[in-house]
Amino acid sequence: MSKIDTNVINSIKILGLDMIDKAKSGHPGIVLGAAPTLYALYKDHLNVIPSKPNWINRDRFVMSAGHGSALLYSVLYHAGFDIEKEELRQFRSLNSITPGHPEYRVTPGVDVSTGPLGQGIGMAVGMALAEKYLRSIAGCEEKDCNLIDYYTYCLCGDGDLMEGVSYEALSFASTQNLNKLILLYDANHISLDEKTLSYTFIESLPDFDIYTVKNGNSYEEITSAIHKAKKSERPSIIIINTTIGKDSLLEDTNKVHGKPLTKEDLLQIKQKLKIETESFNVDNSLLNHFQSTINTRVGKKYIKWQESYNRIKEQKNAGLHAMINLLEKNEFSIDFDDTKFKISAEYEEELRESNAKIMNFISPKNPFFLGGSADLSSSCKTNLVKSTMQSDENPVGKNIYFGVREHAMGAILNGMALSNLKVFGSTFLAFSDYLKPAIRMSALMNLPVTYIFTHDSIYVGEDGPTHEPIEQLSMLRTIPDFTTFRPADINEIMGSWEYILKNNCPTALVISKEKRKRNKNTNAKYVKYGAYMVRKEKYHLDGIIIATGTELQMALNIAKELYTKGLDIRVVSMPSMELFLKQNPKYEEQLLPKEVPTFAIEAGSGIIWNRFVTNPDYIFGVDKFGRSGKKEEVAKYMKFDEQLIMEKIANYLTSLADIDTI
Repeated sequence: MSKIDTNVINSIKILGLDMIDKAKSGHPGIVLGAAPTLYALYKDHLNVIPSKPNWINRDRFVMSAGHGSALLYSVLYHAGFDIEKEELRQFRSLNSITPGHPEYRVTPGVDVSTGPLGQGIGMAVGMALAEKYLRSIAGCEEKDCNLIDYYTYCLCGDGDLMEGVSYEALSFASTQNLNKLILLYDANHISLDEKTLSYTFIESLPDFDIYTVKNGNSYEEITSAIHKAKKSERPSIIIINTTIGKDSLLEDTNKVHGKPLTKEDLLQIKQKLKIETESFNVDNSLLNHFQSTINTRVGKKYIKWQESYNRIKEQKNAGLHAMINLLEKNEFSIDFDDTKFKISAEYEEELRESNAKIMNFISPKNPFFLGGSADLSSSCKTNLVKSTMQSDENPVGKNIYFGVREHAMGAILNGMALSNLKVFGSTFLAFSDYLKPAIRMSALMNLPVTYIFTHDSIYVGEDGPTHEPIEQLSMLRTIPDFTTFRPADINEIMGSWEYILKNNCPTALVISKEKRKRNKNTNAKYVKYGAYMVRKEKYHLDGIIIATGTELQMALNIAKELYTKGLDIRVVSMPSMELFLKQNPKYEEQLLPKEVPTFAIEAGSGIIWNRFVTNPDYIFGVDKFGRSGKKEEVAKYMKFDEQLIMEKIANYLTSLADIDTI
């Protein structure tokens, strides 16, 4: 290794350690162990233009081992990305652009938020899948069109590969033969608790092309392995045998993983590496060398790409122009309006079937709307019938068969959304727990992923309690910056999709398999308000019933029956609690006057409804696990049948009237 390469690598290490030392927090082990890996990647392989961090044909890099953020920020600074030295000094400080783990849209050069181990690998798979899809549908007229032609690299560690989501994702990547996906496995065989080879990690790696770097401190050996992986016709893993905390007094131990080094240890490392001891002092000649090498190597490719890109823009190809607008401006356009649906008065079908019709109305209108299911497309009814199954042989298919891999499906969808695609994934609502880490990452990054959850209540009785969701709706609704819809009929399904298509944000669409007619009082246009009135009191407002999903019909039936008993009830549909809570408080006061007894009916956990009801006893939900049996039997056993709820509401309102009389 040349002296200049050694000096740049050492400079990267020391700057990263200085950041951790000043913050008094961080992970020095990976900084010292994996610096040669990132140096080799950025210097010789990664096609990026630091002055144009959002270049649409740049190679993607995922720091799945997100605890190594100090290393990444140091490399980005050395490479010339727009990061001031003062921001490095503010590492892990509030509102800095150098947060504790990499965050999307915060730091120039960071393509994805990472931190939960394994999620980065899944998102890298999604990025590689998106690249293959976009490249396949580009349809350029030029023979050597390279509008979309990039690699996805991912640095991962033992911890990433121990998480089950990684094996699901890598198995999927192998099946899809994503040959432009390259994993850089920082194999130091240490985790937070102990040496992994001795205790926790002896599994074989997935069916990838595997390359081994014996000396992880050798920049030449690493860059040679990456060259080989780029020529592979299979996805690749490069096992880079590194020493965690290289040159520290604690090297090759778990003690150097997650806390700052002592002042004495940091000083002896600087002396050993012959780096000036003053903190945050970087030799400009090293910066110039690293940056000029990257710019010279990638600049030629960028100029060639730009020439081709300019010719492509001159083509009269609407599809290509739509792709360019999507990738450059995130412009996603579908002409969708509920008024374009003609629905007969006799209409009645399962809501999952209604949802399927709407999705298949949307799909042909835009090539960037696609998705799949965790082996449940036939049950969730999310197959796009005018398209085909995506595969290695057919990369343009819009139906993605993820297999029984909910964990990976969510992470892969996030990776695709990071490539500006509008994607969806489906499974049963009870299994949304498998997706929670990925859903949380969708919300953190504000990605346009739609999670479609069917079989939404105890009414799937025969399948028993394992398939009957109880607490899942509450879980979804409590995720910040995430919107959950539980539509009552086809009108509200259309309204949900209208909101989803017009807003670049993560959503859940919770759909029943129950049959429902089109309600004459539901309105697709009102779904965006989160809640609205579907039955107005006729003479005197005695009470309000809020309901969601298929329980809306129950609420209307109860209100109709109570009217014959002299009780005048308003019924409110609340397809999205989150959107309702965003409305002007005056809207809530008009819809749900505080002085009026208010009840809630929903076949799920009732605890979240305390915000809206007058009395906790006025919540009619399901707060215990279900049973196996006919849906009517299960509902009655759970005391969630229409007659019982109606009687309780009547008794409550009658008793209140008696109190008022007294």
